[in-house]
Formats: sequence, structure tokens, C-alpha cells
Amino acid sequence: MNANAELLNYVYQNSQMGVDTLQQIIGMTDDNALKAYLEKQLEGYEKFHSEARKLLNQNGFDEKGLNTFEKIRTYLMVNMQTMTDTTSSHIAKMLIQGSSMGVTEAIKNIRQYEKDVEKNVRKLMEDLKDYEEKNIEKLKEFL
Repeated sequence: MNANAELLNYVYQNSQMGVDTLQQIIGMTDDNALKAYLEKQLEGYEKFHSEARKLLNQNGFDEKGLNTFEKIRTYLMVNMQTMTDTTSSHIAKMLIQGSSMGVTEAIKNIRQYEKDVEKNVRKLMEDLKDYEEKNIEKLKEFL
């Protein structure tokens, strides 16, 4: 597969994970400040998701979303982790862990593809990494 398509599909899948997870979690919190931030965060992931899809399609590639198993696994994991604890602190901790994995994978992918992808594709990946890092910092306020 083309390096641009691979990196764009990573952005597409990462942002899809963010969208799916936040849609599931937003209704679990009674903390209005956290809920407002999560809704704002959701909008950001939706923008990355849309931009990755647009760039994939413009370059003649199909987007490869998360497979059904991955979606179900994530859904169940979130439900299990929030079954007994839906405090703002616990939700923030879960999301920080997810974003930290996203940052790690983004850095790994940027380094792997840095010489093989177009500048705009790399920039989208770097922007997603920066977005994840900002989310981590903001979510620390809810710990």
C-alpha cells in the first residue's frame, strides 16, 4: 500500500476511535465542565476524521475504518472500566491513557513514514499528535 494511504488511514482510524469512544462516554458523566470539554474534543476528532477521509478519497484510496471486532472490543472495554466508576477523575484517566497511546503511535508512524509521505499528509499526522497532547494536558484538570 502507498505510504500516504497508510498514514492517512492511521489518522482515519485513530480519529474514529476518538469519535466512537467520546460518543459513548459523554453520556456517562454528570460533570458539566467535563461533558462540555468532551463535546469540544469530539468535534476535533470529527474534523480529523473528515479530513483524512477527504485526502484519502482525493488520492484515489478507500478509507479503512476500524474493524467490527475492534469496535466491539473498545465498546466493551469502556463499559467494563466505567461499570463501577464514572467519576470525572476516572473518565479523564481513561481518556488520558487512550490519548497517550495515540501520541505514541503517531510518533512511531511519523518517524516510519517521514521520508515517504507528502508534506500535507505528514502535517495532518503531526496535527493529530499535537491535538492528542493538548487533550492530555486539559484532561489532567479533571483528575
